[in-house]
Amino acid sequence: MKKPNPVKQMISCHSTIMANLLKVGVCVPVLLLAACNSGSENHGLLVSDTTQTNPNKQVGLLLPLSGRNGNLGNNMLKAAQLALSDPSAPPLNIYDTEQVGGAAEAARRAVAAKDGIILGPLTARQTSEVASVTTSSNIPVIAYTSDVAASGPNVWAFGITPEQQVLTMVRAAKNQGKTKFAALLPDNPMGRAMAGGLTKACADLGLMQPTIVYHSADSNDIVQKLKALSNYDARLQDAKNNPEAISKADNTATTAQENTNDDNLLDELAPSGNTAKKSSQKLVLGAPPFDALVLADTGLQLQSVINALGETQIASPQVQIMGPGLWGAFASKLGKLQGAWYAAPNPTKRQGFVRQYTAKYGQAPKPLADLTYDTAALANSLSKVGGYTSSNLTRADGFDGVDGLFVLKPDGHVQRDLQIFQIQPTGGGKMITTPSTVMSTGTKTNS
Repeated sequence: MKKPNPVKQMISCHSTIMANLLKVGVCVPVLLLAACNSGSENHGLLVSDTTQTNPNKQVGLLLPLSGRNGNLGNNMLKAAQLALSDPSAPPLNIYDTEQVGGAAEAARRAVAAKDGIILGPLTARQTSEVASVTTSSNIPVIAYTSDVAASGPNVWAFGITPEQQVLTMVRAAKNQGKTKFAALLPDNPMGRAMAGGLTKACADLGLMQPTIVYHSADSNDIVQKLKALSNYDARLQDAKNNPEAISKADNTATTAQENTNDDNLLDELAPSGNTAKKSSQKLVLGAPPFDALVLADTGLQLQSVINALGETQIASPQVQIMGPGLWGAFASKLGKLQGAWYAAPNPTKRQGFVRQYTAKYGQAPKPLADLTYDTAALANSLSKVGGYTSSNLTRADGFDGVDGLFVLKPDGHVQRDLQIFQIQPTGGGKMITTPSTVMSTGTKTNS
């Protein structure tokens, strides 16, 4: 019996994938990070060009494999090994960033081993240490931090960043006619990151500069800062001078407050204390000087922010409220923020990866394992089509990964095709249609 030709099988498989994608109207990136092989699932890229112009095909992986983050690091390591499991994959050199010398020493060992690309490390501080070692040797680094401050030429912050989340939401809000953006943010690294993302997104999308106010953890400070940001005193005075607003007090004036004060918030949030309504809160206040508001609080401070939103009568749909992807972890208890948005990857995208990881290792991958899988699959594919060159890494049409399409930019930033989730009246986030932030065609992704 004549043996099947593996090359013909590969070409046939690739043709089938492309044909199916084109049938459903998918915008196909130049390189896919998943394909079929030998009748079984395989996460390597199927390519026809095996020319290798960069002799350093080895992949260096820097992770915490011991110490307090050892379990996480080993979970992430397994994802990288899965992505590089096909026989034609480049060699993987593994370095523990918790050993003597830390991430910098691990990077020096990777340079000495002539690794062509470095994946990792995990944190922003470690990324800076690695970059100081690799800059002179021009080795590309794709780190797993979500702090864009650690990025730069030839160093990418590959984590899902606040910047990416805010860009997704601002673009969608603009498409819905929102033009005046503001932010009430905690004075901490997360708040600063969301502020930076908002400022950049507004500039990139041709919107006016946003108004950004920072608050302390004190509930009174949160209320006062939001009152100032929303021109509360002027709105209140206008309402007092408007007989129509006063006459509607018993019927509609407290709608915004009621929408943000049901019994569906996080169980651990502190009670709001005195719930008696002041007479001034029964007035129908006019619109604030913004139509989109970015928040970043979680936990107990989120209770204070929600109380302040009710007191100042700021609620959807008049104002589109937007928050961090962290809200997704407890969205089922955020009914008080109904209508608010957060941005995150489409969870259905990673289901195939989860199944294969679990089948191979007997445990589920952690969310950060998505990052190591995608970067290792990227290294696998580029090792076969010209190596880890800047032009290959930063190709404009990007790569289709476990968490969706992504593009590596020359300045070290990463664009991601995130989705928007809207908080429902009874809690929970529902994925809604949103325009892509990556594909220049503006193709919409449906839930």
